[in-house]
Amino acid sequence: MATESMGRDIRSLLKEAKISLAQADISAVDAELLLAHILGVNRMELHAKQFDFTAEESEELEDQLTSLVQRRISGTPTQYITGEAPFRYLTLDIGEGALIPRPETELLVDEVLHNLARYQQPISIVDLGAGSGAIAISIASETLDKVDTRIVAVEKSEEAVVWLNRNIGKFDLPIRTVVGDVKDALLDVKCDVVVANPPYIPMGTALPNELAAEPEIALFGGSADGMAIPNEFIAAASRLLKSGGLLAMEHDESQADAVRNSLSADFESIHLHRDLNDRPRFTTALRK
Repeated sequence: MATESMGRDIRSLLKEAKISLAQADISAVDAELLLAHILGVNRMELHAKQFDFTAEESEELEDQLTSLVQRRISGTPTQYITGEAPFRYLTLDIGEGALIPRPETELLVDEVLHNLARYQQPISIVDLGAGSGAIAISIASETLDKVDTRIVAVEKSEEAVVWLNRNIGKFDLPIRTVVGDVKDALLDVKCDVVVANPPYIPMGTALPNELAAEPEIALFGGSADGMAIPNEFIAAASRLLKSGGLLAMEHDESQADAVRNSLSADFESIHLHRDLNDRPRFTTALRK
């Protein structure tokens, strides 16, 4: 740790940042992530390493941290500030224009991985509305050298595609990118698995602060019940999937019955999955 004579130490800087964020109802973890970003270390190293700074360096560090904390309080997500978002075993590059991946979506990836054994290799997988690539890239990286998968990521937002391609290149994975709308993407293609995290928030919903900075195109479902765009994704999955093919799609906790009803015409073995807080989170189904 830095000594008093050498300027403010890490603990005092961190404590003040946490207090400032707490006053804005923002997690103290964000202060650690922001400081670790400035120092070029990960969050665990922040607590494990010893840092020695001159008074001048300490003052500069304090100014930088104060600036980033103010950006966070003003509504910029920590992930956009640091340019990184953890997802499962990876750290994705992320920035404005792409939806920030959430831990809840990691459960959807788990379920897909558990179901791959039912299909003959090579297994064809389509990620609809891929965003930054969290789902497709996790599946690809976790099956690499274990399961022969052929993955296509479909995304219509050119801003999000920038991050999608950057992350595919970052992890050097053989994922094909298709820029287009799910309604007419991959015509005449058939696959074994479709995964999707579509925009599903009901139109008119007041967004919490942590979502306000993210792209509306990735959030709102296009109708009062939020089901207009999820229904487009379901129709696309119905077109794309082979008989017996798996669909795994995230949705709002209020949409479980609506999703089941939309799936019932072309799908069977419809199953609702809950997140770690016991909230309806995503649904899986098999194409008839």
